[in-house]
Amino acid sequence: MTPALARSEVLQWLREENETRLDELWRLADDVRRRHVGDEVHLRGLIELSNHCERRCAYCGLRSENRSLQRYRLTREEVLDSVSQAVALGYGSVVLQAGEDSGIAAEWLADLLRRVKGETPLAVTLSLGERADEELVLWRDAGADRYLLRFETCDEALYEQIHPARPDRPGGRKAMLKRLKALGYETGSGVMIGIPGQTYADLADSLEAFRELDLDMIGVGPYLPHPNTPLGRQVESLQAPPGEQAPNTELMGYKLVALTRIVCPDTNIPSATALATLNQRDGRQLGLARGVNVVMPNLTPPKYRQLHEIYPAKACNFETPGAFDSHLRQSLAAMGRRVGTGRGDSPKRRAALAD
Repeated sequence: MTPALARSEVLQWLREENETRLDELWRLADDVRRRHVGDEVHLRGLIELSNHCERRCAYCGLRSENRSLQRYRLTREEVLDSVSQAVALGYGSVVLQAGEDSGIAAEWLADLLRRVKGETPLAVTLSLGERADEELVLWRDAGADRYLLRFETCDEALYEQIHPARPDRPGGRKAMLKRLKALGYETGSGVMIGIPGQTYADLADSLEAFRELDLDMIGVGPYLPHPNTPLGRQVESLQAPPGEQAPNTELMGYKLVALTRIVCPDTNIPSATALATLNQRDGRQLGLARGVNVVMPNLTPPKYRQLHEIYPAKACNFETPGAFDSHLRQSLAAMGRRVGTGRGDSPKRRAALAD
């Protein structure tokens, strides 16, 4: 795995249930976080551009075959209003996220990126799924800084079952991540935890993949079922061998956050919304104490937030950006952490530039 953490140790930690032993893991992850990325917590305003999606992923409420979902796309003005909120709140970057939606035209988004980059100091992350190479080049040239593309699981057979390929665009997200890196994007990826059929060994493989891909951002969070998806309705259709199914629990989420921090010490790790959904009182704070150094406040206009329903009852659907920001800053101060300044660029890229 790494000189500091062997695969056998990773598998042992993933199965560990003893609270005293787990306290050792939390302390180690927090110490690694402090030494490698410091006490700053970088805030990235999340703007959910659209809930249209042309894919049929078995786990996601945005899937094209979910006919019960009211669809939306933000206008240019709505996006720019949300961007202005990010600037006013002092955030260093925004994340433009959507389902895989060809209705977000490449030139439209390029023009929007030029506006944002020309009028604000913000870094921009895109999270738009598998898009054509020429679009990725266009958006990078227009100023996009980062791209987030989760590969969800290292088990190829499981991936094919939950994420059917498009006939016109073969899969291969790890290859696309390498291409994004070659284009100059900071690259981010991640996995769901506890997908039906996912084993402990798959999670260990995912940690190794994070290291091999040399990612700038890594997001991990528990799988939460959506009732209007095949996986949400038929959990029994995918089964791991007896005793090998990784649970989709809050505890397993913290374990993978902590192990990710240890394996990839100088990577930006955001707080998963899924953890805050499972534990709305202090899930985010516990993540911050166990390796997290990024939080993504939701700046999507409130009337659209519940419609971006990857899974039900997502945290932060109702709180206004100002109220969330105030509560978050108070929580960080109580933890002895501080809000980061600037764009929150990849620590490893900053180190490379310094050399």
